[in-house]
Amino acid sequence: MAIEKKFVREGLKRSQLQEYFAKKLERVGYGGMKITRTPMGTQITIYAEKPGMVIGKGGRTINELTKELDTRFQMDNPQIDVQEVTKPELNAQMMAARLANALERGWYFRKAGHSTLQRIMNAGALGCEIIISGKLTGPRKRTQKLLAGYIKHAGEAVERIVDEGFATATKKSGVLGVKVRIVPPDVELPDDFKIVEAPSEEVEAEKKEKPEEVKPKEEKVEEKVEEAKEEVKKEEVTKAEKPKKVKEEAKPEKKPPKEKKTKKAKEESEKSKEKSPKTKSKKKNQGDE
Repeated sequence: MAIEKKFVREGLKRSQLQEYFAKKLERVGYGGMKITRTPMGTQITIYAEKPGMVIGKGGRTINELTKELDTRFQMDNPQIDVQEVTKPELNAQMMAARLANALERGWYFRKAGHSTLQRIMNAGALGCEIIISGKLTGPRKRTQKLLAGYIKHAGEAVERIVDEGFATATKKSGVLGVKVRIVPPDVELPDDFKIVEAPSEEVEAEKKEKPEEVKPKEEKVEEKVEEAKEEVKKEEVTKAEKPKKVKEEAKPEKKPPKEKKTKKAKEESEKSKEKSPKTKSKKKNQGDE
């Protein structure tokens, strides 16, 4: 049980350090810490929005912090390093502290939560989750969750890519807890993948090596259906052309138009009538009378 006790003791010390720095560096814009063990001692990196105020004039405040860590928390040769936070919207601890401050000033919890969520997502975060718990609207405790984008809840990826921050807001009705979880933009997601085009030489080599793929039955059936449709169309075209040819063959030949009788033909016909015997007999009868 010695190893388990050691892990519990280290976790308790880490949480106590987190609370101490959050209270001590509240005005500076505290953004979290990171502890690393070295052969020379323990190095603590503090992330802050205003690193100059953490260091102080001539390094007074940072020296006070190192003495406090040595005496109060009994750390071996503590060394504090301060780093500036360029984008506070992507730091979970800073955004949790700002949200808690807004709730203390009297903002409605839904309005404050949605505004902070929008600011975080506009800064370029891949995902964000905000949880506000406590006496929000009545005498009973309840929780309000706000989600946007991609967020991980379990597994090794949570420790690696998700940044967490926690802060408290004291109100007349009671204490409200604010928890913010952010997935930064420059992070490799565990279930993300990319499709890369293969070079043309490899594709040609694979085509030469591979035999001709056998077409599945569905493709063959589709081809047969298309061929049958084309044959039907051809038959319809031929049927439409045949009656036209038959009609053209059945048409009678055009007779040449009758020539109109000219004046000469009329005169000749009249002369022939006069020479006929009927006309002669008529003339004789007229003479006898």
